[in-house]
Amino acid sequence: MSMEEALQKEDSLRTRASKLDEDKRKIYYFRLNKSLKDPDTYAVLNWIFLAGLHHFYLKKYSRGFLNLGGFIIGLITLFSEYFIVGIGIISIILIFELYELFFSQAIILDYNNKVAEEILQDLNEGS
Repeated sequence: MSMEEALQKEDSLRTRASKLDEDKRKIYYFRLNKSLKDPDTYAVLNWIFLAGLHHFYLKKYSRGFLNLGGFIIGLITLFSEYFIVGIGIISIILIFELYELFFSQAIILDYNNKVAEEILQDLNEGS
């Protein structure tokens, strides 16, 4: 999702939240504030060379373990006779991580929008 689309979605969610009655709106913002993720924290976790930590931050555990496992395998092979394979594995991980680093704002905004949507749906189903 592009940043512009994510911002439009965020605006739409705010409009929907403002239409909630006062009690539900309080609950909505309380739950939302507990669940929101910070793009700067995500970017910092992405910079840490232990690849995959930023996936754990967004509760994407399988991606985090896959990323971390690949990084560890890359490190192990880096110090073996197959060091070229290790360089290749770590390089591939780095390429994928660079995308997530450069687009961390949009990724987090999209994540936060999904959380807000889930909370709104939950509150509307409880009506």
